[in-house]
Amino acid sequence: MGRPKPLSHLRVLDLSRLLPGPMATLHLADLGADVIVIRRVREEEPADHRKSLNRMLARNKRALGLDLSRAEGRDLFLRLAKDADVVVEGFRPGVVDRLGIGYTAVREVNPRIVYCSISGYGQDGPDRLRAGHDINYMANAGVGEQIGVSGGPPALPNLQIGDLLGGSLTAVMGILAGVVDAQTRGAGRYVDVSMTDSLMAHSVLALARLVESGNTAPRGEDLLSGGLPCYGYYTTSDGRYLAVGALERNFWERLCDVVGRPDMRSSHLVEGAEAARVRAQLQSIFGAQTSEHWTRVFRDVDCCVTVVLTLEEAIARHETTASEMVVRTECEDGGTWLEFAPPVKMSDFRLDPDPPCSRGRSYAEEILGAAGYATVEIERLRTERIVS
Repeated sequence: MGRPKPLSHLRVLDLSRLLPGPMATLHLADLGADVIVIRRVREEEPADHRKSLNRMLARNKRALGLDLSRAEGRDLFLRLAKDADVVVEGFRPGVVDRLGIGYTAVREVNPRIVYCSISGYGQDGPDRLRAGHDINYMANAGVGEQIGVSGGPPALPNLQIGDLLGGSLTAVMGILAGVVDAQTRGAGRYVDVSMTDSLMAHSVLALARLVESGNTAPRGEDLLSGGLPCYGYYTTSDGRYLAVGALERNFWERLCDVVGRPDMRSSHLVEGAEAARVRAQLQSIFGAQTSEHWTRVFRDVDCCVTVVLTLEEAIARHETTASEMVVRTECEDGGTWLEFAPPVKMSDFRLDPDPPCSRGRSYAEEILGAAGYATVEIERLRTERIVS
């Protein structure tokens, strides 16, 4: 028998709805935490592409429908929270307090609780009640203005930086720090995660430029956003792109030698007009051949030049298979389910995903039974639509 999973003794109640919270608790669930998703009573699974997303985010979690607007539903939640280690919520500030299930109420029944609130602008301050999404958090953090090519408009990344870096990963960091502290001191903490603040905290390259020169670089012209010819995208003759990351001098010199331009060795970290000139020369070189040609040329050359892959191509890479980053599971409906494994590799730990097509079903009998509710009582709660 293998060792217990790293978080196998952790119980988490997940009240969140949108991407940051469920993604944060997915990381915890994959590492062995018992995550109970508290959803609306009789909540229907969406029929569009969100169905696949919801199933991915529900991996290794249990669900319970609960009407938190009713006193008995609130009391039931507090009964579950009494034995929990973590609560995660993603409502606007003040909502959980009005429902009677905020940090103060939960702390009264469980002083060891780590209570994490994920919001766009934090629990305090003038913008705390403003609506927002990833694009708004990037905009308010000064991050969105920096993303894009020189002279062009801001670009929308297809990875939700505010939701995932700002919300999910920052929340996991705060939760685990709180849990370690609670195990040491015997008292929990309130963890306030602002996605906007979290984005700003990670924008260190732009801040360094601001501190050094008094202003940020124009969009697409900072060191790692397009300002250096040794770090950027170049088009090939077949319409694909090469990602060049030859930041270190030895990589840059090796690249120059491979493309037959040793004269460019001295133009490693040039900026401004000289950078534009070198970049144009590199584009002329790379644009004269196909991506397949450059793949062959750079396959065994260590200088950080790679073809920009589609997700389909990335999944098919030998390295992706070797790292077991993609999990394929046969679903009960006859199809094959595709999802990503946890990015953290640990000794004596391996992902054990539950069947995808059964995710999201209610575990009311199991969860409430363990909390001390009799079968007849659970049936009454179902009949009265307090639980589902």
